[in-house]
Amino acid sequence: MRRVYSGELPVVHGRFHVDSRQNPRGPVPSEACAGQLNGLCGAAVPGCLFLGTGLRTGRVGLTVELHGAAPPLDDGWEDVVEASFRPVSPSTAVLPCGRRALCEMDLPPADHRVRYCGRDMDRGGATESTGADDAGPVGYYLLQFWPAPPAADRVVRQTSRSAEGRHRYARSLPPPPRGEGTAQDRAETLSWGGRLPSRRVREVGGDARGLVPLDRDLLDAVDGVCPATQRSLARWAAHRAFTAAGLDDVDWITPALAALDRGEALPAPFDDPRRAWERFFTDDRITRTATDTGDGCRGNPLRQAMAMPALRAAAEPDPLRAALGALFAAAVTHGTDYPALFAEARREFPALGRGTPPR
Repeated sequence: MRRVYSGELPVVHGRFHVDSRQNPRGPVPSEACAGQLNGLCGAAVPGCLFLGTGLRTGRVGLTVELHGAAPPLDDGWEDVVEASFRPVSPSTAVLPCGRRALCEMDLPPADHRVRYCGRDMDRGGATESTGADDAGPVGYYLLQFWPAPPAADRVVRQTSRSAEGRHRYARSLPPPPRGEGTAQDRAETLSWGGRLPSRRVREVGGDARGLVPLDRDLLDAVDGVCPATQRSLARWAAHRAFTAAGLDDVDWITPALAALDRGEALPAPFDDPRRAWERFFTDDRITRTATDTGDGCRGNPLRQAMAMPALRAAAEPDPLRAALGALFAAAVTHGTDYPALFAEARREFPALGRGTPPR
């Protein structure tokens, strides 16, 4: 376990955010919680989270932790929810409403589970109604992240009236509109760079969206080539990621790259994401270097950590998902040098200039 932050958090309007997008904009509850059972941790907008607090304006206590696997649940937390989260960039930050980042996390762009816990949530409402001004924070919260496949959000424990009200609100929200011409549709189109990709690309989710600000045309090009080319591109991108990170000759990684090329199941430890990450973080032979993201306010994540998801992504059964996932992982591994990577991909796979994506 690694504790990223433990201290006070200023809140405004009873909320704060976690965001991995290039241009963070805190989602409103109606879009963040649409289709969910819980109203405390809204995860419906790709790449970001909406977090609700009992206190509307003031200071609360917050702890942020990163885990290699699901941590045990502490009985001391009164309200607990869980949701799935997948960063869309190498940089993820905790953002108080309208303020600069409180803390930053080097979460890899892969599927995670987030657990959000609260204690003394109703005390926040009581403090505001009575005008009390305690010396310390009003309410305490815990954010925990760990690698896990996507799953529906859930309410693990609900005690406070504040949490009950937020959950009730989330469940009352209508599903996202599907008709053409709605504000939701326009926002969706804008989020894909001004034109919607095919349904299959939209279903890929985070990795596909991560490529939009990098090279929108390449996204459609990958969608338009045949499955065999997509599979070859996925393997190529995984190799480029591990080579750029200096991991291609590590003795427990080279067998997995070879298995990928042969179309075989990945050997241990890559058959278990938790074990793979444990091996990565405990191997003292690996030289760890920072990736130049070109974003001075977010810090520089480890290049080697950015490369790791490329291998499992390239082994995905669906060739399109494999290609987009591995290509995005390779891009974030290269940091600001990603245009050279994409140019190399187009030279290596000329069909990327001729494909017509399906609709």
